[in-house]
Amino acid sequence: MVNDLPQEPAEKLEDRPSAGARAQGQPSPRWPHRHRLPSSGPQYFGGFRAPQTAGSPMEAASPPGPGAPPPQAQGAASRVVGLLCRIKGKLFTWNILKTIALGQMLSLCICGTAITSQYLAEKYKVNTPMLQSFINYCLLFLIYTVMLAFQSGSDNLFYILKRKWWKYILLGLADVEANYLIVRAYQYTTLTSVQLLDCFGIPVLMALSWFILYARYRVIHFIAVAVCLLGVGTMVGADILAGREDNSGNDILIGDILVLLGASLYAISNVCEEYIVKKLSRQEFLGMVGLFGTIISGIQLLLVEYKDIASIHWDWKIVLLFVAFALCMFCLYSFMPLVIKVTSATSVNLGILTADLYSLFFGLFLFGYKFSGLYILSFTIIMVGFILYCSTPMRTAEPVESNVPPVTSIGIDNLGLKLEENLQETHSAVL
Repeated sequence: MVNDLPQEPAEKLEDRPSAGARAQGQPSPRWPHRHRLPSSGPQYFGGFRAPQTAGSPMEAASPPGPGAPPPQAQGAASRVVGLLCRIKGKLFTWNILKTIALGQMLSLCICGTAITSQYLAEKYKVNTPMLQSFINYCLLFLIYTVMLAFQSGSDNLFYILKRKWWKYILLGLADVEANYLIVRAYQYTTLTSVQLLDCFGIPVLMALSWFILYARYRVIHFIAVAVCLLGVGTMVGADILAGREDNSGNDILIGDILVLLGASLYAISNVCEEYIVKKLSRQEFLGMVGLFGTIISGIQLLLVEYKDIASIHWDWKIVLLFVAFALCMFCLYSFMPLVIKVTSATSVNLGILTADLYSLFFGLFLFGYKFSGLYILSFTIIMVGFILYCSTPMRTAEPVESNVPPVTSIGIDNLGLKLEENLQETHSAVL
């Protein structure tokens, strides 16, 4: 152990004062500590000066070379790179890409319903929107309502009917009439009016979400909605240039009123769907809509479309088109609650604005539509607005005392995005 101590030169040992000199108050040199070293400046080990490291203050104080960029330019470049990395990490995450893919899948389902309906109307002169909706509600009834019948406890069909039957009657009425009014409006007004006025449902939906679901939007959400509506305006302009607005009906005012009513009923139905899916269950919503939608559409079918159904000359092609329409509509109703649960009804409605564009693209080959570059521009603008909306989570402000059922989610719009941001923030804090 003694040999481990650093040895001083002989001349320094001779100069060391004796114990008596120390007792008289003369200062003595301090022996260097083995572990507690000075925090800056040159370091000494056993009387010898230690070499400076690469990060020492002496080297850091040296001036930069003649070819090095100024510190201000380096700081600005690093800030720009950091900003771009943050934008990329915020807009192109896995949850946002998944949300975009799910939204476009719903748009393709709507596109399938539009193409089959147009085929039936133009080639076979079949205009029976209520019959087509009735088949879809029957499928929902046979699958989801029957599933509720075999559930137990508060999820049982009869328990739900006993407590909330009148609420689901109103919901079924709003859903059935929204589908019917939009389709019927094409007989009175122009395609351009329907496409423009149908967007009226988005601000209505946002207002209802604010008061019913306690949604709290940020500035970026309003900007995103404005961008999406700009894309719809571009699409309508492309239709006008292509000459697709000529199929006007005989009473444009009635048609416009029907579109506004249908869009408002769609907004009411979607807000109720988001409430039920996030606070109750997807099966309950689809089962109840299937039950009361079948009853209401069946009664309305007998009242308004029995003559049109009797005049149909049935063959296998017409039957195939009806089946294709019903399958597309069934997929739309089945998958939309899944997308709404992880995003919101507003983001879903923004995502399906591209459905008309998909119909136009297919119409280029099926119905001889004229192509316009504005369609591509419109699709791009709508997608940019949709990505902007999904890029920022939107919180809900639940009241302190509420009679609503227990929340099964955490009350956050764009839930997957928010969870991903929380994971990133936790990881950064650990680092």
